[in-house]
Amino acid sequence: MGGNADEGTGEIARDPKTRVEGLLNQVTGSAQGAYGKSMDAAVEGVQTVKDAAIAGHDYLRKFMEDNPHTTTVIALGIGFLIGYAAHRQPSRSSWWD
Repeated sequence: MGGNADEGTGEIARDPKTRVEGLLNQVTGSAQGAYGKSMDAAVEGVQTVKDAAIAGHDYLRKFMEDNPHTTTVIALGIGFLIGYAAHRQPSRSSWWD
């Protein structure tokens, strides 16, 4: 905004220094505007993710409160799967010794 005025003044006065300062101010203003828009978009994205996480937590909590037995069976199943995945079979040589 101020860069346009400085650039115009530099063109009228034919002063290269004023014209360069005006262009520099324009570039600075554009970069600041782009940074502000990027920050706004990032904050909006973070807020959306936060809202989704809260909604997921609320859904899971309600499901667990409404279905305690199902939740217990699911937890046991997950525990067995983790135990099976972490289990190492003994070496084959020890089977036949």
